[in-house]
Amino acid sequence: MTIATPSITHHTVTANGIRQHYIDAGSGPVVVLLHGFPETSFAWRFQIPALAQRYRVIAPDLRGYGETDKPAAGYDKRNMARDLAELLDTLGIGRIALVGHDRGARVATRFSKDFPERVERLVVMDNVPTRIVAQNMTAQTARAYWFFLFHQVPDLPEALIAGKEAEWLSYFFSDWCYNPHAISGDAFDTYVRAYRRPGAVRGALADYRANAEDVKQDLVDADVRIACPTMAIWGEDFYAVGKMFDMKSVWESMATNLRAEPIAQCGHLPQEEQPERVNALLLDFLKHWEG
Repeated sequence: MTIATPSITHHTVTANGIRQHYIDAGSGPVVVLLHGFPETSFAWRFQIPALAQRYRVIAPDLRGYGETDKPAAGYDKRNMARDLAELLDTLGIGRIALVGHDRGARVATRFSKDFPERVERLVVMDNVPTRIVAQNMTAQTARAYWFFLFHQVPDLPEALIAGKEAEWLSYFFSDWCYNPHAISGDAFDTYVRAYRRPGAVRGALADYRANAEDVKQDLVDADVRIACPTMAIWGEDFYAVGKMFDMKSVWESMATNLRAEPIAQCGHLPQEEQPERVNALLLDFLKHWEG
């Protein structure tokens, strides 16, 4: 029997004061996918068809990224979580399973704390929470997280990156992936086009420039652990995450009901580097959830 491929459609709505672009596919309980840096919703191209066989998948471009608006302000994670809440309200969606990678995991974590009644399952991918990075900012950490610091410098990064978007992105993709050629060809070109859009580099940098406010927010409820079933996935071979932090312990301090899943021969982009493994983990984690 041939299984029909769910249709994948693109939409825009205005929510929380900005025009948000999102991908919509499948039907059933809602799974939301939040991308990270240096990506867009395109990062989930391998997950959307697999998940949409059983679920309705919503994959937005975060504020400042892709085809979503790129305003000058509003990049603290509480407001970016509100972006998602109001997008869901506009779509008439209540409770969700939430998957976030990198910057998207930061938004997902804040969403899970600010709107716990709306999150049935949480998946965080290759992410050390902002507060924990800040509290462990040694010379070694600063070398690995140099881009956290560089991206927060006012104005200068935009001036240096302009016209060099391909070189900027190529550095991250080759340095952060176990296989330095994992993001290449048409996929790489798709990201370059996205980050050459007016305001796109500034938007991504504004995400990082909210760091101080993000840490401040995180410190207020640092003792509040996420109660819903949570799965942390990370690449064993990324020097700034799996090799630098005890990720199981990190996320046990964040969530009361944790499943920890390291992925071998994988760097910072598990959903793109090891998509079949990630899809299997997501489908297994969600299999008893019916919305």
